[in-house]
Amino acid sequence: MPRAVELIRSASLSDVAEYAYAATAPAEARLIFLAGACPLDADGATVAVGDVAGQAAQAVANLRTALKDAGATLQDVISTRVLVATHRQPDLVTAWEVVRDAFGDHDVPSTLMGVTVLGYHDQLVEIEAVAAVLDA
Repeated sequence: MPRAVELIRSASLSDVAEYAYAATAPAEARLIFLAGACPLDADGATVAVGDVAGQAAQAVANLRTALKDAGATLQDVISTRVLVATHRQPDLVTAWEVVRDAFGDHDVPSTLMGVTVLGYHDQLVEIEAVAAVLDA
């Protein structure tokens, strides 16, 4: 199946980043704007309380589900924003490593941010995403 997302790597920018610097999708692509994926179970309870990696993994799992319900996969994501409720840079890295590993070679443009608080009780991680698909 052809993919709509084309990742762009810039030779003019540092190669330190573990993601593409930009991505495009053709005009005929259907864009999917996803709400922030949260580390909630099927009953709406926050999982992995106090565990950044565990919450990131649950948020990725919920992101996969939302994408599937919209007719897409992680390979169709064109950008992400990873939010971590922390003031510690190592917590950002921990969350990022989970997200990065889930996306594998599809290293979409991403923003990683530390924030003061997120919406659910005991929530530490949230992942926003935009995807693009070519419908047959």
